[in-house]
Amino acid sequence: MTENSPVLEVFGGVDTHSLTHHAAVVDTLGRELDDQEFPATPAGYEALQAWLVGFGQLVRVGVEGTGSYGAGLMRVLTGTGIVVVEVDRPDRTARRSLGKSDPLDAYAAARAAASGRATGTPKSRDGIVESIRCLRLAQRSAIKARTQCINQIRALLVNGPADLREHLAQLPTAKMIKSLTRLRPTTDLTDPHVACKLALRSLARRYASLDEEIKQLHRGLCDLTRQVAPQLLERPGIGVQVTAQLLITAGDNPGRLGSEASFAHLAGVAPVPASSGKRQHRHRLNRGGDRSANNALYTVALVRMRYHEPTRAYVERRTAEGLSKKDIIRCLKRAIAREVYRLLTRPTVPLVRTVTAPPAAA
Repeated sequence: MTENSPVLEVFGGVDTHSLTHHAAVVDTLGRELDDQEFPATPAGYEALQAWLVGFGQLVRVGVEGTGSYGAGLMRVLTGTGIVVVEVDRPDRTARRSLGKSDPLDAYAAARAAASGRATGTPKSRDGIVESIRCLRLAQRSAIKARTQCINQIRALLVNGPADLREHLAQLPTAKMIKSLTRLRPTTDLTDPHVACKLALRSLARRYASLDEEIKQLHRGLCDLTRQVAPQLLERPGIGVQVTAQLLITAGDNPGRLGSEASFAHLAGVAPVPASSGKRQHRHRLNRGGDRSANNALYTVALVRMRYHEPTRAYVERRTAEGLSKKDIIRCLKRAIAREVYRLLTRPTVPLVRTVTAPPAAA
């Protein structure tokens, strides 16, 4: 290549896995240039990045699974200034006709980046919102375990010792757990009543431990959400859990959401046309998008429908106009998404940590 020759523009694609990543490179016309496999390790990420830029001017890279197996690679690529876009896996029709292999998936990701079909900016996952996501993940797991625990306790009490059942049946959960943790069963486990009391005490202590863990995680979520989005917490019907989920959905870099309409699509609250035949100008609920975010907006809508006077007046007016409850909730969720988007894109503190660039080599 001479000095006056134009630099070749190339696009990369990566099919990510737990142990290895398969990368591929195509030109602007989608022609295959090369593909290679790299280990999913910090050294492998650096080698993959160096290999990609060796083909010419790297315009952008499409990566599958930037929120899971590709998270580490995504951070390395974006840290060096490379544009990374999120790529969805090929649909089943394409897989049936073209086949399935790591090189094929990597080339498909590269072509999606080259054609512009893949344009989504991945979440950076390097700020306070990532901390919120970790805490909420642990808390939700603990809540499920606690629920399972109390269900097992009540099931054991049904067939357990009669005197114990009669004593505890009418007690609130907190007092029942406190009483069960104080049980002192004998050591004769051949007696079913003794074994039942031992099991009840074990489950009660587990419940108490999980309850304390949940409270501790909730305090952490309260502190973080109050730092990041106090303006959300001030809105009617929006509490700590809803705020945490909406922040997680938007990510540490909410600027990747181009408009409030894109956030509505992401949360699955954008109206979907459902007109047919004689019934025109009708829309239905969107069943796509992030269902956890959709559930958070649904929770806000239900709370406002019950306790928020302006919302109650709106529901009455729309009901008089002939709208069903589902349609009213759809309209409310869309309006709440618009309100939330404006607050999410104006956080009170920087969501992404500032990374100081390393000094230039002498």
